[in-house]
Amino acid sequence: MPKRVLTGRVVSDKTDKTITVLVERRVMHPLYKKFIRRSKKYAAHDDANLCKEGDVVQIEECRPISKTKSWVVIERNGAAVERPAFLGAAEA
Repeated sequence: MPKRVLTGRVVSDKTDKTITVLVERRVMHPLYKKFIRRSKKYAAHDDANLCKEGDVVQIEECRPISKTKSWVVIERNGAAVERPAFLGAAEA
């Protein structure tokens, strides 16, 4: 089964090896039929601490790394990011 890949903006890089990514999506309102924005924040693993606030990143679903972290950064501002070693070749 393919893993989900989401694109969002980094809103926090204060924690070590972790970033917070805000992902926005547009959905149609069921009654008024207008498009509205829905957003959600995800904690993503950034092994090399490369990502800074404001960067546009792509994150991919992976095995749980911690209680809240089950996403890993795969692309930063259009450039690929090296995968962490603990994910292994089978998942990469």
